[in-house]
Amino acid sequence: MLASQRADFDIPREVAYFNAAGWSPIPNAVVEAGVRGARRKAQPWTLASDFADALHERTRAAAAGLIHADPSDVALIPSVGYGVAAAAKGFPVPRGSRVLVIEDDHSAPVLEWLGRADAQGFVVETVARPADGDWTSAVVAAIQRPGAAPLAIASISSVHWSDGGAIDLDQVSKAVKAAGAALLVDATHAAGVMDLDVRRIDPDFLIFPTYKWLLGPYGRAFLYVAKRRQEAVPLEQPSYARRGVKAEQAVYLEDTRYLPDARRFDMGERDHFVSMEMAAVGIETIAGYGQAAICERLSMLTGLMARRIAEIGNRVSLPDARFRAPHILSVGFPEGMPKGLVASLAAANVHAAPRIGRLRLSPHVYNDEEDIERLVSALQSAVRA
Repeated sequence: MLASQRADFDIPREVAYFNAAGWSPIPNAVVEAGVRGARRKAQPWTLASDFADALHERTRAAAAGLIHADPSDVALIPSVGYGVAAAAKGFPVPRGSRVLVIEDDHSAPVLEWLGRADAQGFVVETVARPADGDWTSAVVAAIQRPGAAPLAIASISSVHWSDGGAIDLDQVSKAVKAAGAALLVDATHAAGVMDLDVRRIDPDFLIFPTYKWLLGPYGRAFLYVAKRRQEAVPLEQPSYARRGVKAEQAVYLEDTRYLPDARRFDMGERDHFVSMEMAAVGIETIAGYGQAAICERLSMLTGLMARRIAEIGNRVSLPDARFRAPHILSVGFPEGMPKGLVASLAAANVHAAPRIGRLRLSPHVYNDEEDIERLVSALQSAVRA
């Protein structure tokens, strides 16, 4: 099993950090990449003429590798919300159809469609939170609901950000395709940790950022666009989305046709000397650990947490392990979350996130068993106070 990688991070021994699903610490190597990037921006005349293009393609290839995609099918974007907006601009939802989302999903895969529904004449249908935590069955049932309006697209997260509920994308994709619809996946909480193979899942769009599980900076994200969707007009109109609009040419607007692949969807001002290499190094670090090895380790940690937290008794509740992601454990409180719980934990150097009435615990490769003992001790004291 992959050992704790705490030595790769600047995390004091007394700190137990369980909020990778909020924002992860970045490894020392990523910090160093940021310093290098800042120095490059300080002296831009030292950059080779092909430096920016090479960095873009390095980062694009690293992101594509996480999801088994061709780099030409991946766009460089700043956020998940940007990716959903880009997908929605190029995906015409027919009037009278429906867009499927899940209850209390993160804002990105939901709000874009809500903002378009009235003007475009479609409805946004929300899949209610299942009582048993089985999001997959609930989503598939909604897709197949008899008498429903035609489904245009399911716009869903692969893992629910607040409760850690996992959605089986293979099952959902099969149901979506049977309905003749499209699939957009916010893979924020899956990329790098869970098995994501776009060749098998075959989504129309899949989006993920770097600042959580991929150990990278804010402002860097990626949009996978299936080849069948690559003829759409992109959200922005930068010169490099076109085949021949370059300052170095004698004729500036020599060829204004769009690029033939997902690179046409690249964001404007993509030359981020500082954070682009940070994103590349973070993803390469994750790839070095190995997705399966990371998943195994984090599953072990959340399993240990679940067993130890269950010993606290009936003041806490835990999700069914069959339906949660391997790297997120959401603790419920049947009598309500104790007042001041998060602050009490932080005072004991245990850091976790309150999410819709639950305490979300999300370890990463820097956590170990000592962190868990610190967590359980602090949680037990706070709950029984």
